[in-house]
Amino acid sequence: MRRRAFLVSASLAVIDGQRRSDNMFGNAQAYERFMGRWSRQLAPLVIDFAALLDNGRVLDIGSGTGALSFEVATRLTGVHVTGIDPSAEYVAYAGSRNPFPGRVTFRTGDAQHMEFGDSTFAAAISLLVFNFIPDAGKALLEARRVTKPKGRVVAAVWDYGGRMGMLRQFWDAAIEIDPGAAKFDEKNMPLCRSGELSQLWKNRGFEHVREEPIETEIRFGSFADYWEPFLLGQGPAGAYVRKLDQIRLQALRTALRRRVVPSPGEESFVLPARVWAVRGDVPGSGG
Repeated sequence: MRRRAFLVSASLAVIDGQRRSDNMFGNAQAYERFMGRWSRQLAPLVIDFAALLDNGRVLDIGSGTGALSFEVATRLTGVHVTGIDPSAEYVAYAGSRNPFPGRVTFRTGDAQHMEFGDSTFAAAISLLVFNFIPDAGKALLEARRVTKPKGRVVAAVWDYGGRMGMLRQFWDAAIEIDPGAAKFDEKNMPLCRSGELSQLWKNRGFEHVREEPIETEIRFGSFADYWEPFLLGQGPAGAYVRKLDQIRLQALRTALRRRVVPSPGEESFVLPARVWAVRGDVPGSGG
């Protein structure tokens, strides 16, 4: 069977189960500025798609800065949420902002080796994480193990190669000035194309598997509002920017501004985004 590489460059390798060692996802406040607005906007849409029951314990896999966990607790007042993330800084940051200390907890953890007993949770959910797990299949089996029979496991990842405008425009501009940037393009990542998540869920024995695109958009108040978070070094795009000298950085900025700003004097603009979302149910005790 043909196997896609996680990414074609060692500079995009991950450690600690999910995150990179060179601070690609090591600064919680920087990540909030880079991706937090997207996470908060996507969280209610993914929860609607998940159609979880309003009771029991819910696991948030790769909880990051807490956006999904907090939205689950807001929308489903009968659940208790446990978020796990391999980054101690992310866990501390999410905990410091936790408005539900009695119902939401965060702890460090590796999705591929979870320290929970079998059938601990009524459901498991994950946002913008599964494509960063080195062995997503193993992590999914762990999610199935810790979720009760007939419980639901849900995930969503960016459509990097299509309608994730913030990153699609970035990589297209980067490749325009530096063809070598193509090997870092996030469209090369696994699980980000239509059908890939649902196939993984089916391969791991889930029932009633359903995959759907979820669309949204965000307005940026200015080009600076869009551009400056890339300078914070978060994610593959931020890691790429950190490698550039000042001449190439300015060339990238110019090419990107030309792509996203509608016309001279018009600073505000909207970019669309899409995630592929999947849900599937753990087989019942007789399944």
